[in-house]
Amino acid sequence: MTATSGYREAAPTRDDVDAMHGPLVIEFGTDWCGYCQAAQPAIASALAGRESIAHLKVEDGKGRPLGRSFSVKLWPTLIVMRDGVELARVVRPTDAAAVTQALRALD
Repeated sequence: MTATSGYREAAPTRDDVDAMHGPLVIEFGTDWCGYCQAAQPAIASALAGRESIAHLKVEDGKGRPLGRSFSVKLWPTLIVMRDGVELARVVRPTDAAAVTQALRALD
């Protein structure tokens, strides 16, 4: 799957995420975050050709319950999940290899 553009302000609830089926990458960050912007090429490269993986970009920040439920502290943070279970995470990836390594948890 190609990386989606822009972080969604409206986030699903943790219960909704936990009930999702199949492979999922949740990316927490903001559109104005320099680290998030810098990581986009690496994330897009790692997700290229992986159309079966859903990619959900969620705007995070103070008072955002979904990010807090995953203990997100730095952006971007990518949570790799299958059927509502966290399998891996990568924080502030600087290259596609870091994201690809986390995605291997789905293999």
